[in-house]
This record gives sequence, C-alpha cells and structure tokens, in this order.
Amino acid sequence: MFGEIRRKIKEGERLSREEALFLFNSDNIYELGEMADEVSRKFNSNRVYFIVNRHINPTNICVNRCRFCAFSRSKGQEGAYELSIDEIIAQLKDAEREIGYLSEVHIVSGLHPDWQFEYYLEMLSTIKKEFPSIGIKAFTAVEIDYFARKSGLTVEQTLIKLKEAGLDLMPGGGAEIFNSHVRAKICPEKISGERWLEIIKTAHELGIKTNATMLYGHVESYEHRVDHLMKLRELQDQTGGFLAFIPLSYQPENNEIKVPYPSGIDDLKTIAVSRLVLDNIPHIKAYWIMLGEKLAQLSLLFGADCLEGTVIEERIAHSAGARSKKGNTIEELVHLIRETGKVPAQRDSFYNVIKLW
Repeated sequence: MFGEIRRKIKEGERLSREEALFLFNSDNIYELGEMADEVSRKFNSNRVYFIVNRHINPTNICVNRCRFCAFSRSKGQEGAYELSIDEIIAQLKDAEREIGYLSEVHIVSGLHPDWQFEYYLEMLSTIKKEFPSIGIKAFTAVEIDYFARKSGLTVEQTLIKLKEAGLDLMPGGGAEIFNSHVRAKICPEKISGERWLEIIKTAHELGIKTNATMLYGHVESYEHRVDHLMKLRELQDQTGGFLAFIPLSYQPENNEIKVPYPSGIDDLKTIAVSRLVLDNIPHIKAYWIMLGEKLAQLSLLFGADCLEGTVIEERIAHSAGARSKKGNTIEELVHLIRETGKVPAQRDSFYNVIKLW
C-alpha cells in the first residue's frame, strides 16, 4: 500500500481512512517521515516557524476533574492559585522586559467556580489596552462553553463579546480524543467531542481563527486517532478556520491514568501521519514542551513546520511530568531549526513572517 500512498502524495490526492490507519500500523518510519517532509515543504517551502510568546494560566482552580490532568485544583486545596488582572499584566511586562518585545499571549485556564464572564472580558480589554500590538490567543472551546453556560449567553454571543474585548484567535485545547468512549474514561465531565467541533465551527464562522489539538498516547487506539483527524479535516473543509494542528504527547505523571510516556517513534509517527492526513491545515506544530527539545527538532524532518515559541513559563504539561524546560530563548529555537537544514521564520499569531533568521 505504501506505493499507492506515495503516488497519492506526489499527485496531491487525499488519503483515505484506511490508508491513514495503515500508516499508523506501519513500522516504516523512514519512508513515512520522507513523505511527510515532502508535504510539509509543499505547504511551507523550507521554513519552520516560531513566535515570541508568553503562556499565562490565570488559575488552576477548576470545577472539572479530568483524569489525565495534573494541573487542576479545587478551591482551597493546597497548590490552588488565582491571578488578578494586575498580576497578569505584571507577568506580561516582565516577559517584555526580559525579551524586549512580545508578539502573542497564550491564555488557558481552569474553569473557576466563582469568576464571572465579565472578569474575562476585562482581562482581555486590559491586556489589549496595555499591549495593543500583542496577539491575544485565549480560551479553549471548553472554556467558551463554560462562559456561555455561566453567563446565559449563546456560544455565538459569548464569542462576539470576547472578540469585541480583544480576542484575536483561540488555542485548540480540550479536543483530547473525540471518541465518546475514550472521553468517558479520561475526561467524563468535559464537553463532548461533538460540542467541541460545534463551538470551533461557530468561532470560524465569526472570523475567529483557531488551532486544533489531539491528545494521544493514553487509552485510545489508532482507530480513534484516525477518526479524530478525519473529523478535523472535514471541519476544515467546511470553514478553513484552522491555522495549525498540534499533536499533544500524553504526560502520565501526577494523574489517574497510569501508562508509560509515548515512545519517540510514536511521537514521530503521529506527527507524520497528521501531516499526511490533514491536507487542508497549513501548519503542524511540534510542541517542544511535551516532546522535549531534541525530539521536537527531529519532528521538523517528519512533517512539522512550527516549534511553538518562547513560552516563558509553561505550567500544565509540567504538572504532569513534562521533561522539557519551561521556556525557551529565541537563540535556542533558531539554533534547533537551523541544525535541521531549515530556515527559521519568526512569525506573528497568524503565521505572517516577521523575520527570517
């Protein structure tokens, strides 16, 4: 079947569900990487993107208890925290002083039981006022659903208000694996996969670009991964609103799902198959936080074309045992990219190139 798949790749034909499953089950990692790199070059020439950004998690207090999450806490529990808007602004100013500038702030948080929707609107508007040139990428579909339910607004009304307050785009978190049986095992309290797709579709229809994710390496099968990718590809056919896809390698420490870390082979295979299947999503991100810097670098030869960014301080994956640094420098990201023979491209939130290194 590899010969037929290679022919399809060369001629720009779409892979089927059966072919995607065949690739996941194949041990021919070298040919898989070669094909994925070929497709990546068609999308982005020889460029690999990164952004100067700062991750901020306003609180780890959350009403949900996803079994794979080591980040969340209940109110009053040891280790629980919540940031004021002033503290968020101070963190951004510190990051700006450290680096010299920021292109983006990435905001993902717990579902706080007491914070009202107005708090999040004020958060966005204050950030936009203090940092008018920074792209604000904030709130997963899970958070949007929570805001809507708490405020009594529709999802569309909720997104419109957030956009008016300064929201530029959304991250892709909360997708996990769309299959309902898998979700019942790993995150029974979280919104369904169908609800995630519905909210993201609404965002796209309002002109809000998003990313998409898939959490793999826990209790799901290859069939579940393929189904997940196919649903993302179908939605992208309808809306064209996804900027990037991020395969998230499961981190198994300090949570209830006790399985080994995904292997490096599985990580590379998942990135490569994602690049080959998602023929309508322009970017595949190697999330170095979860992969580690060296494997993320290798992923750039297996179909990935984005190394996320500087991050500064990552909390969520590190709570679950991520072995990478919590932040990175521009110089290190440029070095990692150059060593693969590719061209480092510093970008903004929408993949517009700011500088080629």
